[in-house]
Amino acid sequence: MAPEQAGADVDVRFVRGVGDSRGAILNKAGIFTVADLLLRLPFRYEDRQATNPSQPSGLVDGQVAAAEVLVGSVHVRPTRRKGFRLVELSGWSGGVPVRAVWFNQAWLGQRLRPRQRLVLYGKVERAWAGAPPRFVNPKWEEVGGAEPPLSDGGKAPPKSGASRDEARFGRIVPIYERIGRVTPRRLRQSIHWVLRKKKELVGPGHLPREVVRRLRLISWQEALHAVHFPREGARLAEFEAQRSPGHRRLIFEEFFLYSLAFRLFREQVRKERGRGRAFRVDDAMRTLAMRVLPFSLTKSQRKAMGEIAGDLQSERPMRRLLQGDVGSGKTIIAVLAALIVAENGAQIALMAPTSVLAEQHFSSVRRLLEPHGIRTALLTARLRARERRETLAAVESGWAQLVVGTHSVIQKGAAFHDLGLAIVDEQHRFGVGQRGLLVDQGRAADLLVMTATPIPRTLQMAVAGDLDLSEITELPPGRQPVTTRVRRLQDAEEAYRLVRAEAARGRQTFYVCPTIEESDAMPGVGVEARSRELAEGPFRGLRVGLVHGRVPAAPREAVMRDFARGRLDVLVATTVIEVGVDVPNATVIVIEHAERFGLAQLHQLRGRVGRGADPATAILLVGDELGGNARRRLAILEASTDGFRIAEEDLEIRGHGEILGTRQSGRPLFRVGELPRDGDIFRAARIEAKRFFDSPEARGPDGGRILDHVRGAWGEQFGLSGTAG
Repeated sequence: MAPEQAGADVDVRFVRGVGDSRGAILNKAGIFTVADLLLRLPFRYEDRQATNPSQPSGLVDGQVAAAEVLVGSVHVRPTRRKGFRLVELSGWSGGVPVRAVWFNQAWLGQRLRPRQRLVLYGKVERAWAGAPPRFVNPKWEEVGGAEPPLSDGGKAPPKSGASRDEARFGRIVPIYERIGRVTPRRLRQSIHWVLRKKKELVGPGHLPREVVRRLRLISWQEALHAVHFPREGARLAEFEAQRSPGHRRLIFEEFFLYSLAFRLFREQVRKERGRGRAFRVDDAMRTLAMRVLPFSLTKSQRKAMGEIAGDLQSERPMRRLLQGDVGSGKTIIAVLAALIVAENGAQIALMAPTSVLAEQHFSSVRRLLEPHGIRTALLTARLRARERRETLAAVESGWAQLVVGTHSVIQKGAAFHDLGLAIVDEQHRFGVGQRGLLVDQGRAADLLVMTATPIPRTLQMAVAGDLDLSEITELPPGRQPVTTRVRRLQDAEEAYRLVRAEAARGRQTFYVCPTIEESDAMPGVGVEARSRELAEGPFRGLRVGLVHGRVPAAPREAVMRDFARGRLDVLVATTVIEVGVDVPNATVIVIEHAERFGLAQLHQLRGRVGRGADPATAILLVGDELGGNARRRLAILEASTDGFRIAEEDLEIRGHGEILGTRQSGRPLFRVGELPRDGDIFRAARIEAKRFFDSPEARGPDGGRILDHVRGAWGEQFGLSGTAG
């Protein structure tokens, strides 16, 4: 069966060695086309080019080397240590005897067979100058078919039929990640087949000729071949840093096309903005807002509110990002924006990423707005069938003025009577396309997106370039910085003493566990069992409550309400309390196995305390075995309470894909570029994309081909419509 697509868009199943079975595995990893396969770059490289495999007799003790070996024999030998066995291989390389040994890998006895041709790579031992070289625990790979047995004369075996590109020695060697049952060798062979045998599938790339010429970039095909099969004499440092000419070309093109997608999206938004409506803001509305406010706004909040109110009064639909640190007061700004729209007779939708957060928002906005005549409704997947039907009817009729929900507000069946404002919380959990679906529920509705996880400056243009930015950079008056301490789990008594002391003063504590139930993978951290242990042991005599995601909404709200009203001393919980919980009397948070949480999440959890006038403390209890990244995260938290700095550090540790939650359908936002590493390339690509987009070339045949490719590649991500400019 011949593929229907052309060029790099050909289905990966049609690549030699893939087929339906392996294709399904690759699809799960986000590899659907030949282009996807070619952009699955090696994750590291090894320098094997200094080795001369034809002269293994010259190898010295302690050298890291590679050699092509014809296997003579393989034996599995027991040792004095119970259950510990050695795998010993004897063979020939260039007429010289070579040996290898692997420790406690008995399965190799079944995989390695006489007459196989292997490449061994690893450390060499020589007992004395004339002893045969022995590889210790080498990496290995079969590179050719079996050969006839060596003659008794011990002559060198015939050379393998592997091509120079497939050779695994005498060069810089790419190392690929295994994808399910698809081995690195199979990936390499399939990539080699495309690049050598089916060049027509590679395509020409999608950069304007003028950009390639002016920036002296190598061609798309040259770049792909160079990163997968580095040429002789290439420098390892360039490849390890992803800074070879091939890497730079691929990264630049990806950023260039992404920047073009943003240009197309912004142009689309500008056209839509011309169809918007202006909302009235008068003195009566300002008086009502003062009555709704439970406290005075900070200078930073007033500035943000002024920017949002200005947008709402404009006929150009608002597209604004409101970001601020934990506890900075973003929700009240959203409530005031909703009040303006509701008083103008239009509806508001507030979309949150989880049912728990949606329910918390609903409780907050209902308490603030319903006393002033604003009708609210909750729409999540947890509603019973009858409740859902009634809520959908209230939304469609316009009775529900403010609708709080999850993805349910953009799913089939949800229809607004007159949506005027869409508010998206924790915006990094949603793609641009999902935001667009919500906005499309109304007539060019205004859009306000919020995040309590500030977007690092490095990423703002990449992920929020379509949005105007408002920032809340100060905390409300009286807020105290939170002192953070990292302690080992076996030293938890310090945390227990602090909890009891604060309870004696009438203060309260959050106690967070990573999971609901204990498991083999995470023993001893189930929140239900831990709650019982704490109530019967260290916190005996204290009032202890329990909440987690599986507790039904009504009883969970009741427990949270009891805690907020001071009827509980300690609330044992999972991360359901991460956002949207405001208890000023809580002065301590204890987080068990803090090493299992991300940096931004720990900062969010820490933000549950320090909301009143009293000093607050976060105690992070950790296990004994901490990885390097975990130690770094915890050290950052001890040193800083600045969410903007923490966001930058989190980006450096985890990378943009994790930070943004963009690994949708197995595909990251960028496949070859990394914004923290490649910021200089991103800035250059953005400038070139603007220059091209504004030039006559973009309206010509070559430009039309490039823009059509962008619409196809990024259309879903950005909600781009149409196929023509």
